[in-house]
Amino acid sequence: MAEPAKTIPKPLPEITPVTRPFWDATAQGELIMQRCKDCGSWVWCPRPACVECGGEKLEWTQLSGRGQVFAFTVIREVVGRALRGFASDIPYVTAWVDLEEGPRICSNIVGCPIDQVTIGMSVEVVFEEAAQGIFLPKFRPR
Repeated sequence: MAEPAKTIPKPLPEITPVTRPFWDATAQGELIMQRCKDCGSWVWCPRPACVECGGEKLEWTQLSGRGQVFAFTVIREVVGRALRGFASDIPYVTAWVDLEEGPRICSNIVGCPIDQVTIGMSVEVVFEEAAQGIFLPKFRPR
């Protein structure tokens, strides 16, 4: 007798005291990122110290949410047990987006057919609720 198919949930981000400001902002429809007060580097993902200079004077800075696709890939197959929660989304696009202010962020491109995603495409952030109170930044064409 076949075992019934299990529903595998998508992994959710871990919200810690360091990442809380970011997730609070996304819940308000705002994209923010840490910036080092010592060297001016953007810091992504949120962390307690700058990855460039090790400085601990990080400030949260609001971003426009506008940018361009730097690179992307189309995910057509789930590989690995941990990612089975994404099976219902296939195919989908994962991309690096260069934000107007300079930093680069990895996310998904949504709101258009996957064959229309191109390098250099202008995009803007949208927020999708992944779970109660957790809003993921994704990007759509603009």
